[in-house]
Amino acid sequence: MPQPTPRKPPLYTVTADTLVAVDFTPRTGNRPPGPYRRLFTVPGARAFTAGNLLARLPMGMFSVSAVVMIAGTRGSYALAGAVTATGLAATALVAPWTARLVDRYGQARIAVPATLLAALGSLALLLCVRHDAPAWTLFASYAATATTPNLGGMSRARWSHLLKGDHKALHTANSFEQAVDELCFMLGPVLAAFLCGTFFPEAGTLTGVVLLVTGMLLFAAQRSTEPPVAARTPAKARALFRAPGLPPLLAVCLAMGVVFGAMEVVTIAFADAQGHRSAAGAVLGLQAAGSCAAGLLYGALKPAGPPQERYVWCIAAMTALLTLPLLAATLTGSLLALAGALLVAGMATAPTMVTGMTLVQRRTPEGRLNEGMTLAVTGLLGGIAGGSALGGWLAEHVSATAGFGVPVTAAAVALLISLIPFDHPNTCRNSRTIH
Repeated sequence: MPQPTPRKPPLYTVTADTLVAVDFTPRTGNRPPGPYRRLFTVPGARAFTAGNLLARLPMGMFSVSAVVMIAGTRGSYALAGAVTATGLAATALVAPWTARLVDRYGQARIAVPATLLAALGSLALLLCVRHDAPAWTLFASYAATATTPNLGGMSRARWSHLLKGDHKALHTANSFEQAVDELCFMLGPVLAAFLCGTFFPEAGTLTGVVLLVTGMLLFAAQRSTEPPVAARTPAKARALFRAPGLPPLLAVCLAMGVVFGAMEVVTIAFADAQGHRSAAGAVLGLQAAGSCAAGLLYGALKPAGPPQERYVWCIAAMTALLTLPLLAATLTGSLLALAGALLVAGMATAPTMVTGMTLVQRRTPEGRLNEGMTLAVTGLLGGIAGGSALGGWLAEHVSATAGFGVPVTAAAVALLISLIPFDHPNTCRNSRTIH
């Protein structure tokens, strides 16, 4: 048996009239690992996370790449916006069905062919733009990308399977995943704009396809961490959006999507009105940065109280902080002040989304977790589309400053919905109850 390292005696010295003792004994080895370090000691966690991260980065690249590619070659932002809006609508319709197949037949069996089909859609769009194909082919090609699986949902499903019963670790995992979402949507547009501007208009889309397919193949290859497929029962054949306690959560997701969609469009319009349209991306990036930092901090803390109560407080904090951009735009008219306000306001986003996804996991029946989380994402997408339209209308017909009232109002609506009692005596419960 190895002998313990002998403790070195302290060194004594005298400074003026003070005796100083210096202890050279190493201080390492006794400090317990942090929550994120413990998280990645789970067997297989690092491998599937690496593949998932690689595949998720393009999620923030594709829409920006499509707009730059189409507008740059066809000279029409209207056409570019219509094509990306079509892809968003198609995703909202197709994604829940893809997630249901993933739950029913397994991640690797469904996600890989679905990703390859989406990649072919992106490549078809690239070729149609490159060879000046009719406009309808752009819509058809981009609509095919709707089969892209919910990568964040599949990763969260793996954590839920691996950390079953460890509620604190699952809270940390959900916080990490939300921080990853923010990071991807912060870095993705920047990378896409750089590639399209530095090399050629199709470079962003082409790189995104390579990253998506490579990451998905690496992720799907980690079969040891893949959640098992649960047996199909008549109860699981029912529409999931009718599950007790789930409709209010989906309604909150819809309102949250309005917050995100309106904030993006209105911020761009405000920056444009100040003569700094090119700075809008950096300003919005600060909001994502604030959310990412808050998400990591939130995951390192031990959650207090049941998630439903935390959800109400998180949404209340988000509603309060969203008044800061409105006040900054109204009182100062300064883009710099708005940037600081968005950085602070973004800090409420990740804790709210983490707690919301925790509730979705709790209220989704066993074996349908991917579908449940994808429905939440679908609600967000629908809200983003509506918020973008409403914010854009106000910015054009009233003012960009007035448009900042939309996120505050939408967050207030989400707060009112969250106050509706969620629990019922016959609410579906599973073994993943989270506290």
